[in-house]
Amino acid sequence: MGKNKDQSLRGGQGFERYYSSLFEGRWPFLKEALLKESEPLPFKAFLEGPSYYLDAASVLAAISLPLKDAKNILDMCAAPGGKSLVLASRMQEDSFIRCNERSFERCQRLRRVVAEHLPESLQKRVQVSCGDGALLCKKEDAFYDAILLDAPCSSERHVLNDQKYLDQWSPARVKSLAMQQWALLSSAFRLLNEGGYLLYSTCALNKNENSMVAERLLKKFPNARAASEAELLEIQGLEKEKIAAFFDLAALPKFEAQDLGFSILPDAQNGAGPIYFCLFQKTLGR
Repeated sequence: MGKNKDQSLRGGQGFERYYSSLFEGRWPFLKEALLKESEPLPFKAFLEGPSYYLDAASVLAAISLPLKDAKNILDMCAAPGGKSLVLASRMQEDSFIRCNERSFERCQRLRRVVAEHLPESLQKRVQVSCGDGALLCKKEDAFYDAILLDAPCSSERHVLNDQKYLDQWSPARVKSLAMQQWALLSSAFRLLNEGGYLLYSTCALNKNENSMVAERLLKKFPNARAASEAELLEIQGLEKEKIAAFFDLAALPKFEAQDLGFSILPDAQNGAGPIYFCLFQKTLGR
């Protein structure tokens, strides 16, 4: 009986059952939006360089990480590099950013994006590295003032639009990814300086990879706190000014609150997303 039940939750039919149970009456509208081709928008990291096309939700997530007084910045899972460009365009003149990627092939693509879209003067303050972010905390001490972790995830929009991946889908994949995400997130928090900020994000829809991973951080680390909606709006308001020359601010979507953290879903935001993000700060003296 258990085996049959497990089989029924695999593939396209299992995917449909799983996500319709999560979103209930909203699912048909969300699914329809996910099946439509997304429309990336140009982000011009520097006026003399070429534009890089990004989902507007990704831009909003990337400006939700405050960079004021952040001298050392880490983009832990940086490829293909779009969010890295947003961070680089916002960082202070005396700041440095490390863009890390686990996959060698994706890291090569990341290097090309940095070389093609950032001026040489800024590239001197950008380090591209190849390594498993989950293991960085075993090799390094707390060093970074701001960290972006855009973690590998289920990417349901991609799954829905590719029959091969839809046929291979199963809840076990979700559980496996959630384990990887926790390893990355706990490593990132250990690498964060006191007072620093960490933004956790995915393009997943399910809570197992989103709010449940975020909740685990708060339970594990007493010196972790999650930013409120009011705080996040204030941060975004300040950071929007820094990218006004590079991106059409009118295209930035709005987010909606989840159990913990926030999401941008394409059925409500003209196709933008999906993106989930939660901003943490490592508090002082605890």
